This record gives sequence, C-alpha cells and structure tokens, in this order.
Amino acid sequence: MSKNVMDPQHRVLVTGAGGFVGTLLVRHLEAIHGGGASSVAILGAAEGEGFDISDREAADRAVQAARPTAVVHLAAIAAPAEAHRSPRRAWEVNLYGAMNLAEAVMQHAPEARFINVGSSEAYGDAFLSVEGPISEGAPLQPTSVYGATKAAADMMVGQMAHDGLKAIRFRPFNHTAPGQADTYVVSAFARQIAAITAGDQAPVISVGNLDVDRDFLDARDVVRAYAAAALDPAAPTGPSSVYNLASGKAWRIGDILATLIALSGMEVEIRVDPERLRPNLVPRAVGNAQKVAVDLGWRPEIAFEDTLRDVLDFWREHG
Repeated sequence: MSKNVMDPQHRVLVTGAGGFVGTLLVRHLEAIHGGGASSVAILGAAEGEGFDISDREAADRAVQAARPTAVVHLAAIAAPAEAHRSPRRAWEVNLYGAMNLAEAVMQHAPEARFINVGSSEAYGDAFLSVEGPISEGAPLQPTSVYGATKAAADMMVGQMAHDGLKAIRFRPFNHTAPGQADTYVVSAFARQIAAITAGDQAPVISVGNLDVDRDFLDARDVVRAYAAAALDPAAPTGPSSVYNLASGKAWRIGDILATLIALSGMEVEIRVDPERLRPNLVPRAVGNAQKVAVDLGWRPEIAFEDTLRDVLDFWREHG
C-alpha cells in the first residue's frame, strides 16, 4: 500500500490523493523525500488504494492498515457549486467523512498528525465586518453550503484536539495551478482563452461576477505548507494550531481575466452568463497569514502573474 521504501521515517496518508491538490502534494512529497534516510511512504496515492471516507468502517480499516505518522485530509466535495447542488452529500463527505477519519486516527494512530484542510469560505460574512486581511481569530460565519460544511469540520477537529487529536487546521484561500479543473474561475477563464487562441471558440468569453476581490495563491505553494505540517516535528499541533494560507493581497476577478487576455495577445468580448453567477458572494476576501509564517516558516513564493501564465500555457497544451 505504500510507495518508495519499506520502513520510512514518515508514513503519510493522503486522502483525496488523486485530486488536483492531492496530486500536487504527492508529487511534492516524492520530490523532497526521494529515497533518502528520511524518506516518506505515501499512502492512498496509488490506484486501487482509495476508500470512501463517508463510510466509517472503510475509513477505520484504511487508517488501521496504514499506520500513518501523519494524515493530510484533502478528500472533499470541493467545488462550491457541486456542494450547492448536492448539500446532503456535501455534509456526509465534508463533515462526517472528516469525523470518521479523525476518530480512526485517534483509535489506531494516536500519535499521528492530523492535517485538516478547510477553507477560507468558512469565514463567510465575517469578511464584511473586518477591515484589512482577516486573521484566524475571526468568527466562522459561512454563507454557502460548502463553507458551512468546511466550518463545521474545522470546529469539530478543533474540539477533538482538546481530546488529544494531534491536529493542525489550515484555512487556505483561493488557489490554482496548471491542471485544475475548469469549474474554478482561473482555469475556466484560461481554458476559454486558450480555445479562442486555437480558433476552437469564437472570441467571446462567458463570465460570472467580475467585481469581487479574492486572495489568490499558487497551489504549488499551498502544498508546501501541508507537507511541512506533516513532516516537521517542530510544527505545533493542538487546538490553537489553526492557520490561514493567504497572500494578504486582493485580486479583482475582472483583473485576473484582463491579465489572461493580455497574456494571450487576443481581443476578446466579455459576456456575463447568469448561470455562472453565485449567490451569497462576499465582495472581498483577503487573508492574514502571519501566524503560519511564524509557526511553520511558510510564505507564498510564486508570483500570481506567473501562476496565471502557467495555467494559460497548460490549457494551450491540453485544451
């Protein structure tokens, strides 16, 4: 069930390892621990090793078999639109799936680190009452199904940390990179622009609300934080180990689109598509990531302009 070595120092169970961020995390772990004395066995990453986290017994068996030193919990109904369409399934996976996994860790691997990947969408309406980048002490006031499920799981893991779960909770802000599905805004823009460049689409792009500000990261930066939390014995765990992953800067969605269009060198007509407009939009969401910089030494390294160029190049090659 493991990769790389028979008896590594670290055994990292990654749920959602086949997803966009999970794939990047596995690739990062393999790159930084490729066969040395402190190598990592990456569990749940290979085909056939998956399990349904909403199935309590399956989650229990997987953790018992893995004997992990750390669990990075990424598996989720991750697209807000999908959670909105299927709210019951979103709660089953995002809340009860996290509970199943955390309980299994406490029973079978009590010394393992439990890295819970939440979301900045858990803050919701709190963004409306905070001036400047939001910090981890802000209340969780989600406005979407997705945000609510993530907030509930975040609070549950925090409570379980009081009972002994060696938890680290992350609240990442928007992130993208080459390979992300086009159900997310940057990738959706880039794919359409790449299709226009190739002559496969008329020079018209369909968009949702462009007048919102969001804090964006490169997902390749984000996975560095997850790996550090899983592998660094000095990374603190417990109820207070909760961290925003953010740049502290805002990008207007319309400016992201304009940058991608400029990178393409094309002239494009922009049309608003009502089906792409999301309800309950918070107009501005920016995060303060000073705490994670102090505790884990993490800061974003990739300029977002470079991320946009890479995403556009990906769709030019794979569109």
